[in-house]
Amino acid sequence: MNTWRIDEDALESIVIGAGILGTGGGGNPYVGKLTARKLLRAGRPVEVVALDDVPDDWNLCVAGGMGAPTVSVEKLPRGTETTDAVLALETHTGQRIDAILPAEIGGGNSIEPMVVAANLGVPVVDADGMGRAFPVMPMITYLIYGISPFPCALADEKGNRVVFSHGVDSHWLERLARTSTVQMGGFAGCAVAWMSGADAKRTAIDGTLSWARRLGDRVRRARVAREDVLDGIVEVAGGRPLFHGKVVDVERDSAGGFARGQVVLDGFGGDTGAQMTISFRNEFLVAWRDGEIVATVPDLICMVNREDGEPITVERLRYGFRVAVLGVPCSDLLRTPEALAVVGPPAFGYDLPFEPLEAR
Repeated sequence: MNTWRIDEDALESIVIGAGILGTGGGGNPYVGKLTARKLLRAGRPVEVVALDDVPDDWNLCVAGGMGAPTVSVEKLPRGTETTDAVLALETHTGQRIDAILPAEIGGGNSIEPMVVAANLGVPVVDADGMGRAFPVMPMITYLIYGISPFPCALADEKGNRVVFSHGVDSHWLERLARTSTVQMGGFAGCAVAWMSGADAKRTAIDGTLSWARRLGDRVRRARVAREDVLDGIVEVAGGRPLFHGKVVDVERDSAGGFARGQVVLDGFGGDTGAQMTISFRNEFLVAWRDGEIVATVPDLICMVNREDGEPITVERLRYGFRVAVLGVPCSDLLRTPEALAVVGPPAFGYDLPFEPLEAR
């Protein structure tokens, strides 16, 4: 079986890469890094297995955090919430999990599956269900392409565990789980989409954990060599720079389990005199340059510190930050009609058609 091990060096790179690919969301990666690093130093290794090597009859589930990214900064997690959610699913199904699947390759939710894997002694699959980050559960490819969201389990730092055994659909589950998460303090561990290895091969976006690691490796090399980090990011992530600017205004509010708002940038360098506005709902969704749309969800709108390539997540946005905004084409699994019905601009309330980044 083709596997590789996550050590502290790989963890550092994944945190950077996943932070960039998370399009501003996915939870704060720094807190997750501290938890994962503690487990690694305690001698709990984390193995990563290639999607193609996962046996068809393995039991897998998706593990990650649910809640507004801003809450994960203000209210530090206990660190066992998502593991407890997976244990609740095991108890409910009467079966053991063979491997953990990431829900998204964004921010803290790329690290959380590693924490669960280390705690339970199982591998993480080199894949995810978004190829980026999204704010709600129905937007993961596993559910878009037919995997049942039930059963689903939530757990908080107090010891509460909730299992949703049956329901109407993933949209109803999102509403019920989000309400429970708010009552749990705005953050909960979540385990969902119990599936087989064969199901995962059909519905997952392959190789994204390795992608995040390569991206982080490239940023770190550029820093050491004092190269332009933006060139390195584009080299590995693909896509192109959309804007260079300084943050001049941030409107942000946490409500209903989401961080909503917009950020305004005044251009510098080649973009002097121009202005960019980006709306977000946990993640960056639509970018306008001087009133003209330049990128929309589900393509990735990524923001990094212009000097060192450090990812800028929505909860870290501050006046005066000098940033670069990049557009990266999303996975083809997010561009099908059934996926765009769930993750395209209209799904977020924008009366806009999706136009691929490379066609703009």
